[in-house]
Amino acid sequence: MSFYLLGAVFLGWSLGTNDAANVFGTAVATRSVKYGIAVIITAIFVILGAIISGKPGIDTLRSITQQDIFSAFIVSISAGIVVTIMSSLKLPVSTSQAVIGGILGVGIIRNGIEWHSLVKIGICWIGTPIGAAIIAFLLYFMIQPLVNRITNPVKRNNIIKIGLLIAGAGGAYALGANNVANVIGVFVGEGKGMLNLLNATMIGGCAIAFGALTYSKKVMHTVGRNLVVLDSFTALIAVLAEAITVYIYAIIGVPVSTSQAIVGAVLGIGILKGVRTIKIKTLRNILLGWIATPVIAAIVSSGLFYVIVYAKQL
Repeated sequence: MSFYLLGAVFLGWSLGTNDAANVFGTAVATRSVKYGIAVIITAIFVILGAIISGKPGIDTLRSITQQDIFSAFIVSISAGIVVTIMSSLKLPVSTSQAVIGGILGVGIIRNGIEWHSLVKIGICWIGTPIGAAIIAFLLYFMIQPLVNRITNPVKRNNIIKIGLLIAGAGGAYALGANNVANVIGVFVGEGKGMLNLLNATMIGGCAIAFGALTYSKKVMHTVGRNLVVLDSFTALIAVLAEAITVYIYAIIGVPVSTSQAIVGAVLGIGILKGVRTIKIKTLRNILLGWIATPVIAAIVSSGLFYVIVYAKQL
């Protein structure tokens, strides 16, 4: 494996540490699913989603700007640094925004950005949390009557737990399908050291899975416990809404933020339960993280690119 691909592996690992929370954070925080089971399911289905359904997002990401192996490395390592910092602060940030910020930082210096593709992605970013909130609303009113028909509380809880496992597997598949582009999309191409689609999705999927398995617990509790207090049923609704939202964008071919999707879904439930249930301080910190992520990633990538290119010329 090329040294430069370590940037993608690092980014994939950091994405897995942060975004596994968006798949099973609500289920783990409500103690409906054990953390160990959650991360194993996440790892398996992330890899499947990346390999089977990762192509459309990679095609979109590649259309923003042309990359060579060196610039791809700068983009991925910069995004990975930013996401890792945010994970250490227990904030569910947008890896998509970190990668786009990294691409912008390098692209501005090289004066080569396709703004049309960027606008398309930006619109989808705005639509992600809003769409997830709406889907959560609809699912809540569709599924609640069915659950209420189950009068035996033990049977009801068992069915909800099974639903959480299935929804989590679907969410993990959607995560791999949509976000493998963020990890490895800039490395797909025909130039020296670049990857073909199959190798790229395998490397990207495995890197995300490794991150989920090793360092995802902190962010899971931020999403699942510190934003809105959920029970097992509302946790199920949140995971289903997130999975559906992210997979829709995977089909469209736009890498979006699973963090924004799950936060939108959780907020939708919070509104249903009453605005007072929403922890404003946690929401504020998450929003600040979303705003800061692309800006910081752009600064880091442009700085790294300039310093390394300048050093080569000495």
